[in-house]
Amino acid sequence: MIEAFSYEIEAFGPDGMTRQQIEAIREVPLTILLNGREVVTLLCTAKHPEYLAVGFCKSDALLTDPAQLKDLRVEDEGSRILAHVETSHDPFENRSIQRSITSGCGKGTNFERNVATISRRRIEAPLNVAPEQILALAKELRARSTLYRRTRGCHNASLCVPGEMLLFREDIGRHNAIDMIVGQCFLEGIDTHDKMIVSTGRVASEILLKTARMGVPLLASTAVATSFSVELARRIGITLVGNIQEQGFWIYNAAGRIMGASPAGASTLVPKQEQ
Repeated sequence: MIEAFSYEIEAFGPDGMTRQQIEAIREVPLTILLNGREVVTLLCTAKHPEYLAVGFCKSDALLTDPAQLKDLRVEDEGSRILAHVETSHDPFENRSIQRSITSGCGKGTNFERNVATISRRRIEAPLNVAPEQILALAKELRARSTLYRRTRGCHNASLCVPGEMLLFREDIGRHNAIDMIVGQCFLEGIDTHDKMIVSTGRVASEILLKTARMGVPLLASTAVATSFSVELARRIGITLVGNIQEQGFWIYNAAGRIMGASPAGASTLVPKQEQ
């Protein structure tokens, strides 16, 4: 599969204008058709479209049980991809599809409903992680990010246990990378309640919601978290880690899962007034 395209460009630097050969990551629209109805079009790299399509449906609660999935068919037309998802139930019954543009420019459906549903949950799954294990997994994530090093154009996400990275996915959007993991776990029956997600990219509320719907008790990112995701993590009991650097990271909410950290995490956020 083509992951990137080569271009000759002009670059300005200390030596003035020079010509260079660069690679740009592939971007293609993936349209998800659920029981023949168009749900959403995602822009992606076209890697693992079956996992991405099912993962998106699972993250938005359009699919809740693998037994509901009757058929999954992907058509790659070159300039676009169609993912046909057929289910045994009516995923649109008693709900309307209201698309939301998220902070990462991805599309979600029924955002307020998802927040309300997830907020009633409590993630109680136990996990015991050493800070050094989080640093090691983040280092491995960077090492596996060969497409990023070639193009500087993608995000990465992984499913891990404290001592091992089990799945690695990359895409132009961090939402897509997470959804590919969601879809693969859903299709292959991988239990996620004793796992953790380690990823790149800002942890906005929609990323936190996808993680919570999987039942994953710990989410860690090399980037920072938004206030809404911090509040949601504390409300439902997800351990949230951000700003992972080579020698340290921030812990927004530990919930007793990180060795040496306070179970309750830090104090309530105090809004900062604009100057």
